[in-house]
Amino acid sequence: MFLLGSAYPLGKYGLNASMNPLLFGALRMGFVFVCLVPFCKISLPNKKYIFPLIGFSICMGAGVNMFLYLSLSKATILAPITICAQLSIPFAILISSFFLKESISLKKWLLVFTSFVGIILIAFDPRIFDEIFASILILAMAFCYGLSQVFSRYLKDLDVKFTNASMGFVGFLILVTLSQIFEGNVFYQLQQIELEGWVCVFYAGVIISLLGHMMMFYLYKFYPVGMVLPFYALFPVFGISLIFIIFAEVPSMITFIGGFVVISSIFLLQKVR
Repeated sequence: MFLLGSAYPLGKYGLNASMNPLLFGALRMGFVFVCLVPFCKISLPNKKYIFPLIGFSICMGAGVNMFLYLSLSKATILAPITICAQLSIPFAILISSFFLKESISLKKWLLVFTSFVGIILIAFDPRIFDEIFASILILAMAFCYGLSQVFSRYLKDLDVKFTNASMGFVGFLILVTLSQIFEGNVFYQLQQIELEGWVCVFYAGVIISLLGHMMMFYLYKFYPVGMVLPFYALFPVFGISLIFIIFAEVPSMITFIGGFVVISSIFLLQKVR
């Protein structure tokens, strides 16, 4: 969870090192693809997997990275952004309920509600009024992440390395194209990136995207998903701790209270059946 939580402060640090947000996301996905493709058997999957695979790749590879780094580039305070990202779990549940017609228990509905109440509390932080655009972007990221998890349910029989390599390839193509259009010449941008930027994007692509998620998949082999997944709710704790260490940012009391409500709700949400 430390690795997942570090994505936010180190992403912001990398963006501060002469890195544009769309290019940051493109390079992160590029690292994922380059690292995984040598271990993949390249072949066209069964027709029933093509649409979910494309949907997953667009949402997770392009959508999540685009909105995440656009949000971080606009944000001046990071703690509320890190906490709001937790709404990906309630979004996934809501999408599953409306589109897949999955049955959601009353307890889960209550916890989804309380998670949004926590976000409303954070919105009362006076500083958040300067972060409205960044907050909207991170909510879009959470929605894309939740939608990608719904698509991933149809891909359980595919090799995880192939799925993530496809995500990296599609995400890279989309984001590098958008970067060329909206951020300027990509080759010129690459020349302007400082060493700290390269270190951060390498860390995001290899350490967070590959090592962090692979460690979770490794735990799934030995422990039930219901035992491992609730700890996903703890990544904002590590993220906020790193934000304090790197940027000396201290969350306000209302952010602490709202964050506690959100994290507690998400933790319980993933334990309730």
